[in-house]
Amino acid sequence: MCYTILMKKVTGESTMKFHTVDICGFKAQLPILHLSSGIGIAFFNLHGDSDLTEHCAKELAKKLTDCDVLITAESKGLQLTHCVARELKQRYYAVARKSKKLYMQDGIEIAIDSSITTGKEQKMYLSKHDVELLKGKKVGIVDDVVSTGASLAGLEKLVEKAGGIIHKKAFVLAEADAADRKDVIYLAKIPLF
Repeated sequence: MCYTILMKKVTGESTMKFHTVDICGFKAQLPILHLSSGIGIAFFNLHGDSDLTEHCAKELAKKLTDCDVLITAESKGLQLTHCVARELKQRYYAVARKSKKLYMQDGIEIAIDSSITTGKEQKMYLSKHDVELLKGKKVGIVDDVVSTGASLAGLEKLVEKAGGIIHKKAFVLAEADAADRKDVIYLAKIPLF
């Protein structure tokens, strides 16, 4: 793991700090962003980076071969989970949504505590199709980063409410104390700033 902090010139007058992390041989530079709480995070974003997403998915898939089905939360976990499911030759995976869509009227919902990035209570929703997909199955929870565990707790509640069996919890990155958890799998860890 690499804890290098780089400074890059972003505009003519300011600089941005970056944290470099080695994710199973793929080095990624993560911008350090400061939240309103005063905490700085190494912001990990898979959106738009197909090489990084594919690399992380292949590495996570190796750890999830004994899962019957996967679940993720929108939005940053979507493309990652899609690629992991493809690697595992699983046609379907469940998606916990942050808002209730028209097709989800017969689904389930739960409330979750605020996460480090949202700072407020949220709800998660699962469609009836996804509830049926999870019922009685060994479920792998997949997401980009585990930090406070609030989003993970929400996914766990959804899986249990749907009748699924939480089998593995896999992330690309574990942030700060989350790296000490014995119940999660991750590829690399990052600090808080």
